[in-house]
Amino acid sequence: MEGLPAAALEQVAAFFQALSEPTRLQILNVLRQHEHNVGELAQRCGYTSANISRHLALLTAHGLVVRESRGTSVFYRIADDSVYALCDLVCERIARRLDEKAQERALFVQVAARPKAAGATGKPRVVKRRA
Repeated sequence: MEGLPAAALEQVAAFFQALSEPTRLQILNVLRQHEHNVGELAQRCGYTSANISRHLALLTAHGLVVRESRGTSVFYRIADDSVYALCDLVCERIARRLDEKAQERALFVQVAARPKAAGATGKPRVVKRRA
């Protein structure tokens, strides 16, 4: 992206925005196996056909899926498999970040699980002063 003009960056942002909705990612996952029509996608994703159609229109507009009419049916398939490489890359990054967080948390769990020193109650110690 280095050196891209603002107009090009807007297109890149719009592409990522198309991928920013969980329903659209679910649609792309279902299409990973093979093409489907709207009714099949709606059934597999658990949404209405109208909702799926709206998402497919956006995915088509951004070139992520291809629409093909066959008689009275319309089928959708992935336009470019490289979108899966991008999604896999993001998933791997999220997994690494979660692993790092888990390792950080483990440090605190180890400290909290240590046996307390003799006389340590976890309560503040009250010191009485002589008058």
